[in-house]
Amino acid sequence: MNRAIAAAQGNGAFRDGPAPIVPHLPLLLGGAAAWGLLMAACAFFSLVMQGRWQSFHLEKILVIYFAGGFLAWLCVLPIARLLSRRRSAEARFAAHFALLSLGTVAMTAFVFAMDYRLFYAQWHQPFGTRTWFLQFLFTSAGATYQFLVMGLGLYLPVGLPVLAGASLWLSRPMMR
Repeated sequence: MNRAIAAAQGNGAFRDGPAPIVPHLPLLLGGAAAWGLLMAACAFFSLVMQGRWQSFHLEKILVIYFAGGFLAWLCVLPIARLLSRRRSAEARFAAHFALLSLGTVAMTAFVFAMDYRLFYAQWHQPFGTRTWFLQFLFTSAGATYQFLVMGLGLYLPVGLPVLAGASLWLSRPMMR
């Protein structure tokens, strides 16, 4: 029997099929909030372990790591689901692990760069000029480099097991 006809008849032929690429709203938004909180917790735990948690920038650091994790989950989860559809559990785990780690770092670096840019905007040329574009480009590149050198370490040591656990959880068979 044709699948389209079976679906139209409502006999549940698609019940065991692959999940949609964009997950349901509770998983998408709830997961993003949870991932953002976990990334902020990783940063906080690392700062506590290093004895630097009493920084007067603590709230801003935690907000940046939360926002990076939140945005990364929203962007990465549909891409990982698309790439790992109809694949083995190992491939789904690898896709989620790689994309979630790279996406989280990239989005947190982006949020950090935009915060950095806001600080230096007062000395930049008016929006849209060639000089403004170059200032925006090089300020963002410098901030990204600074984040990679100084901020990447705040994901460790807690971030790696959290990433592995989330990837393992996401690599379960994708049901609706």
